[in-house]
Amino acid sequence: MTQVTKVEAAEIKNKEADTSVKKNSIFTLSSSPHIRSNSTIQSIMRDVTIALVPATLAGIYFFKLQAFLVILVSILSCVASEFVWQKYTGRKVTVGDYSAVVTGLLLAFNVPPSLPLWMVAIGGVFAVIVVKQLFGGLGQNIVNPALAARAFLLASWPVAMTTWTIDGITGATPLGILKNEPGALPSLSSVFLGHIGGSIGETSAIALIIGAAYLLYKRIITWHIPVTYIGTVLVLTTVIGRQGFMTGNGLYEIFTGGLMLGAFFMATDYTTSPMTTKGQIIFGFGCGLLSTVIRIFGGYPEGVSYSILIMNLAVPLIDKYTAPRVFGTQGVK
Repeated sequence: MTQVTKVEAAEIKNKEADTSVKKNSIFTLSSSPHIRSNSTIQSIMRDVTIALVPATLAGIYFFKLQAFLVILVSILSCVASEFVWQKYTGRKVTVGDYSAVVTGLLLAFNVPPSLPLWMVAIGGVFAVIVVKQLFGGLGQNIVNPALAARAFLLASWPVAMTTWTIDGITGATPLGILKNEPGALPSLSSVFLGHIGGSIGETSAIALIIGAAYLLYKRIITWHIPVTYIGTVLVLTTVIGRQGFMTGNGLYEIFTGGLMLGAFFMATDYTTSPMTTKGQIIFGFGCGLLSTVIRIFGGYPEGVSYSILIMNLAVPLIDKYTAPRVFGTQGVK
């Protein structure tokens, strides 16, 4: 039998002690973050998709088959673009996380139902490859992909992107009537329910509010950005007004156009919105201010898309000045 030296015996004892500590310890050493959630990208995107179902059904109900085809082509083009790009570049294929589906839905919501399907497909490719994948994929894009694709389509095909129909009849949106064209405005109830011309996803305010309530209930979003955004537009458009001081109709302004869609579903995008509560309030106020300025003083009747895109670019600066002080760093430069 081999004799065990005192040194060897001590080493064996230390190894046994280490093993015992590992088995009985309640502590786990790991890098930050130390506070974790059970939510995953897939579960969050699935909940967002569910929240968009009421507006999807409303869009198909009011705009019929053409709206369904636009939604279908938009989703398929986004999913296919992500799949092909990730396969071609040798990256992990992530189409199963539903993020491309959400991008496709939001893009379809931001275009008119009469838009040619090949334009819709080009918009989907632009949103996923140019705005999302070229910047590194999900979580790396600096602006909202669906809104950037809408801006690209509007710059490329302005006539097709501003041709609005309802019941097969071409006409101006309520915001267009307020901005440029004299005519009878639809009732507030029609605006709230959705029987008006416009983009597929922005016509029914009640459908969007139902979806937003679901996201708030599931704690996918918080109230800070949408409430600040909508509240800012409500106050400013009431006070300023399109015909002068105190001549505005704030309720009409917040229920028409893409404000509800933008405030609840695109301004709250995790990647392109501030991290802190203070930053989110600043972000929401900036979106509301820019939307109001563009609507009232700009040459375009709607300002939601551009206001969110501009504020997306300001997010790093907002985060820099609203980030909480790290413990123990006071006075350290």
